[in-house]
Amino acid sequence: MGTKHFTPHHMNVTAADLAGNDGIGRYILLPGSDGRAASIAEHFSGREVREHPRRHNVYLGTLDLQGETVDVATVATGMGCPSVDIIVNELVRLGARRLLRVGTAGSLQPDRITVGSVVIASAAVRDEGTSRHYMPPEIPAVASPLMIAACERACAALGVRQTFTGIVHTKDSLFARELRAGPMVEENERFMDLLRKSGVLASEMESAMLFTLAQVLTQEILSGASWAAAGRTTGRRRAGTSTAGGHPAPAAVEAGTVLAIIGDETAFADRKRVAETTERAVEIGLETVRQRARADREAPRA
Repeated sequence: MGTKHFTPHHMNVTAADLAGNDGIGRYILLPGSDGRAASIAEHFSGREVREHPRRHNVYLGTLDLQGETVDVATVATGMGCPSVDIIVNELVRLGARRLLRVGTAGSLQPDRITVGSVVIASAAVRDEGTSRHYMPPEIPAVASPLMIAACERACAALGVRQTFTGIVHTKDSLFARELRAGPMVEENERFMDLLRKSGVLASEMESAMLFTLAQVLTQEILSGASWAAAGRTTGRRRAGTSTAGGHPAPAAVEAGTVLAIIGDETAFADRKRVAETTERAVEIGLETVRQRARADREAPRA
């Protein structure tokens, strides 16, 4: 569990690849597809790629921050919570602590959250099975407040007005829950209608698992449960352990989600609007990283 010799099996990346930012580690953007990860990486300076046969290619680089640089990376989680479970576990075991999902979703409030909008997730309905192997269903999956705040500052900095912050829905089945496939159509329609009436903003397929892992892995790190980041420390790792740079390594795994709304009363908008909305979410994601990095650098460190 998290030894210094941990080797990922689904990415060709090392702890040294994910190090940076004076001990905090790289800020990692998590789209669903490798194509979107490659597109995000086009915004990086000094791009490098660590390819893998499973197409969870890790793209490394930097972003500019007022004349300084921020070490960043992007890798596709794949679709659905089981894939997020694997990729995020491997990233955190290699030292990742700042994770931002940049994805797409369908609106559950089409009268006000239309195609072209952006949703910042504050928490996720756990309508999927993977996270239940970590926490009982009564425990909510909640985004990092610091990451939510960074997303909101990013939207303000970019002048993006059509944004909404609130609870999203994470599901296992796109076709059954949303697209009315299979013999349980009426039951699925009732459930989705319940979500709408409860004020849930949008529906997607990954955030509940991301938030769950951030919560439970943070607790494991804080408890000192054999969490030596590979290549950084040996033995049992506890909150406040110094990095090579002399600063405490962050214990908390922070996770956030920014979603492009690409469907509302219809399954998907036209390709042009999907592309435009997705690119807007990517821009917000990149600016969120800058905002969070700025806050990290301004925070006092023991």
